[in-house]
Amino acid sequence: MSLRLRFALACAGVFLVIAGLAQAAIYLVVQTSLQYRASVFTPDRIDIERDGYGIYGARFSDGYELARGFALKVHATYRDSVLANVRNLGGLVVLGGTGAAFGLGWRAAAWVSRPVRDVTETARRVAQSHNLTERIGYDGPRDEVKELTDIFDTMLGRLARSFEGQRRFVANASHELRTPLTINRTLVDVAVRRPDATDDVKRLGESLLLVNTRHERLIDGLLALAEGEQAVLDHRPFDLTDVAEHVLDQVGGEAAEREVTIHRLLDSAPTTGEAVLVERLVQNLVENAIRHNHPKGEVWVTTRQRTERVELVVANTGLQVPPYEIESIFQPFRRLHGDRLRSDRGSGLGLSIVRVITEAHDGTVTARPRDEGGLTITVELPAAD
Repeated sequence: MSLRLRFALACAGVFLVIAGLAQAAIYLVVQTSLQYRASVFTPDRIDIERDGYGIYGARFSDGYELARGFALKVHATYRDSVLANVRNLGGLVVLGGTGAAFGLGWRAAAWVSRPVRDVTETARRVAQSHNLTERIGYDGPRDEVKELTDIFDTMLGRLARSFEGQRRFVANASHELRTPLTINRTLVDVAVRRPDATDDVKRLGESLLLVNTRHERLIDGLLALAEGEQAVLDHRPFDLTDVAEHVLDQVGGEAAEREVTIHRLLDSAPTTGEAVLVERLVQNLVENAIRHNHPKGEVWVTTRQRTERVELVVANTGLQVPPYEIESIFQPFRRLHGDRLRSDRGSGLGLSIVRVITEAHDGTVTARPRDEGGLTITVELPAAD
């Protein structure tokens, strides 16, 4: 139950208990007041009129007993009628008052919880927009709500500084490392192309170029990871199918070299966001599906729209994937089957980049192993209006 409903039920319950006790007390008081008293109905002489005739008599006479019996009967009828009215009308008043107390409690709870609702809406907007620079900025009195919002704003400020510092460090470090790697690649390439280069120098140069390429791919992945963790504020419309077709055209040569067949099942899937980041997402998924495959394997790439979401599904053949390793493949520098030395299979950041780009676009990514081997990875993004 919501807080508002619990408050309204509490008000109704308190009123019901208090009003019930009050009615019971009134009932007992009235019942006590209308009890039979012998002194009232045993006078020395009774004079009473009934149906136009006077009934009277002295004590212990027949007329006396007749008049006394009639008076007792009238008193009993009157007492039962009064008690019934107290019981019935009081019950209706209690029930009506309980309903009114519930309604008043419901309205009062809405008025009391209005600051909390405002704080909740602002916090939800901050969480959905990934914009840590926004603050709640509650201007109410110095009470518990004000203290809570101030603590939340302070926490947002610390998180913003922490994330900004982390992104700045990764971006600066990646840029600083890219320059010497580019110089190294140029120097090694010049050395192996010299006419007097020996076979040993060429083999060493090829090994160094391979290691250099792996380091460059690692730096590019770190940059993409840092960019993907930023909020996507510019949501431009584009078709996910166009992005997928562009990526598949680019990786066609690598797929042919590895003897991997790609099946395209592409339907229109309009969405919004940063098309460049989504292109990197699709590229990482397709390249992983090709590289983590066996010769003469297959890859299926599907795009489609489902009501308010669009889907990208990339499935491939390959080695069996244990279900308990599914979550670990989305963590940075984690690979399946302990493969950490194969530079041709990437740096272990591909699916981590896929996850952060997907979350930056308010989407979800899931993976499940195929019974025949390999993986099926599904990315869901919001559909364009």
